[in-house]
Amino acid sequence: MSEFRSRGVEIVAISVDSNKDSRELCSSRGYTFPFLSDPKAEVIRRYGVLHPRGGPDGHDIARPAEFLVDATGTIRWVNLTESISVRARPEAVLKAIDALSH
Repeated sequence: MSEFRSRGVEIVAISVDSNKDSRELCSSRGYTFPFLSDPKAEVIRRYGVLHPRGGPDGHDIARPAEFLVDATGTIRWVNLTESISVRARPEAVLKAIDALSH
């Protein structure tokens, strides 16, 4: 987290999960960044990462994705995957941030 902060990057997660579920996840995993609740998947749809009926009991969820969004709201980098277990490694995201800074 300190590497991201030193670059002026704020990490935020968005999920269809309730605030309560997100708080429990953060507590159990030690996450210290904000988790925003998007139960109707409105923002998730705007970013084009909706996985229809991909969640438990066929509920809509977000596809695994990471975005770097600049201060103007412009998406500068995207990492999309098909598997919930695959995420960009922090080192890869830091490398992308550094490349965008030059």
